[in-house]
Amino acid sequence: MVPARHSDTGRRTPATTIYLVIAKGGRACIASASQFAVVSCGGDIMVLSLRSWLANEGAKHFILLLWLGTNAWLFIRTFLLYSTGPQYYYLHKMLGLGLCMSRASASVLNLNCSLVLLPMCRSLLTFFRGTQKVSSRKTRRLLDKSKTFHVACGVAICIFSVVHVSAHLVNVVNFSVSYSEEFPALNLARYKGEDPKMIVFTTIPGVTGIMLVLILFLMFISSFHCIRASNFEIFWYTHNLFIVFYIILMMHIVGGALKYQTNMEAHPPGCFRSNQNITEQQRREEEQAEAAGPRCREEPDFHHHYPQTWLWVSAPLCLYCAERVYRYIRSSDPVTIVTATRLPCNVMELRMVKKNFKARPGQYILLNCPGVSSFENHPFTLTMCPSENNQSFGVHLRVVGDWTDQFTQLLLPPPKLGLEILPMVQQRRYPKIYVDGPFGSPSEDVFNYDVSLCVAGGIGVTPFASVLHALLDRWTGFRLRRLYFVWVCREPQSFYWFADLLCALHQKLWMENRPDYFNLKLYLSQAGKLQNISEEKYQMLASRLQIGRPKWKQLFSEIGQANAGRRVGVFCCGPKGISRTLHRLCNSNPHTGTIFEFNKESFS
Repeated sequence: MVPARHSDTGRRTPATTIYLVIAKGGRACIASASQFAVVSCGGDIMVLSLRSWLANEGAKHFILLLWLGTNAWLFIRTFLLYSTGPQYYYLHKMLGLGLCMSRASASVLNLNCSLVLLPMCRSLLTFFRGTQKVSSRKTRRLLDKSKTFHVACGVAICIFSVVHVSAHLVNVVNFSVSYSEEFPALNLARYKGEDPKMIVFTTIPGVTGIMLVLILFLMFISSFHCIRASNFEIFWYTHNLFIVFYIILMMHIVGGALKYQTNMEAHPPGCFRSNQNITEQQRREEEQAEAAGPRCREEPDFHHHYPQTWLWVSAPLCLYCAERVYRYIRSSDPVTIVTATRLPCNVMELRMVKKNFKARPGQYILLNCPGVSSFENHPFTLTMCPSENNQSFGVHLRVVGDWTDQFTQLLLPPPKLGLEILPMVQQRRYPKIYVDGPFGSPSEDVFNYDVSLCVAGGIGVTPFASVLHALLDRWTGFRLRRLYFVWVCREPQSFYWFADLLCALHQKLWMENRPDYFNLKLYLSQAGKLQNISEEKYQMLASRLQIGRPKWKQLFSEIGQANAGRRVGVFCCGPKGISRTLHRLCNSNPHTGTIFEFNKESFS
């Protein structure tokens, strides 16, 4: 056994944590007796710290369990209501398990169809994220998981829609086969043995249900990452079918396919019903049955179900519609394009001005260009925010799809061959664009830590560019005391996107005698594309450029030792491989008492 040293205060003092060395297959594995540990034997040993895991995953998993528990409770409660409720006695006798499954899944669908809209209220989430009332970092980080929660609700809707449709198909068959001659008002079928397909295609619930399934199928298929990445337009247009989805959903619930009994006191379910046209033997049997149970005083009365879906979705739907109206009014303000500059590696920088536009570093906007498509809005991170000295704001966009390609050609049309290029006297006439936002993102919290680590992969540097601009423009008012910045690129030309900014910030901090405030590391992942950064003004970048991929474990160890006992904010925007590695390291135990809180940027 090996004693470990651990401290929450930054001082290294003896601790009670004990690590066990266990021999397994000739290799040593380390496990902790007081911490939740996941160990890989052989190669790199990584121990997951319970304290680090709770800091990064605790609140998220608590909300997940709460959501799952609510869904399970609602499903079970509704299932038991329809299987044992006296008002559904005769309906359950006719339909059986299909009734319980269809109604239980419908209750879960009602819940998730209401919740799925809330994460899409971007302006509302941005307001809560920026208000002083939400001062907890954990709360803000939960708000940043809104997209994940939206996806979870969407998956639940798809799963329980399959259950709901399957159960109702069974119900339709039972309505036809188990047609009740005794209680005609309870039937959905017009006669015994009616074709189930006719019941589906000639009733409001059946027709609207088919339409809802088709819309949901299109939205589900277009949500896959491969389609979003290659054909974002398909994803955008199919997802906007949600408006039609909710309209049809409101029509779906008015069909009145299922009925319940209302007069249970006068007609207790399963009560004895007297019959005048019976034999003496049957009369004696009825007398015995009457002695065993109550007698019916009147025939059962069946009523249509009162629609409940609108009670679930009306408030979130009205909230979302109100927010969209607000965003439409806000985005209709004119935007003036100041400059459009073509940069290396198929990237364009766009500088704009908009009256009364305010934003915080790390936020993003939605761009709309009617010249390309009037209905498409594309998210881009602000690489420069308006300041007291400069009211313009900017974005960097990479030309990787149809929309960005057409947008770039409108702003920067290629010169026509055979024409002499004359110096421009008049300002270029740019196409009309609209800006919606800004909206909150995890990168806003870079300044809310004493120490932050920003890791960017390629164009993923954009969320942190506005952070660097803020440090360059104004120094006071930030809690941040040290910033580690790691940028990994495949092409050496990519570093030129923000080379001037990086050098200017380094020079500013050097002149203010704060050289340790900003720790910059540049990595070129493909050694075969190495090119020297030859410009004299960029020598600072050349001295910090390394070939290969970062040694993440070593980097975290160095940061942990230099900031023992502190909470370090880790912000990542880049490929999934980098994100997964950083996430795993943030949950590991660095043996220094340092807590790495993982924050991820994603707009895919």
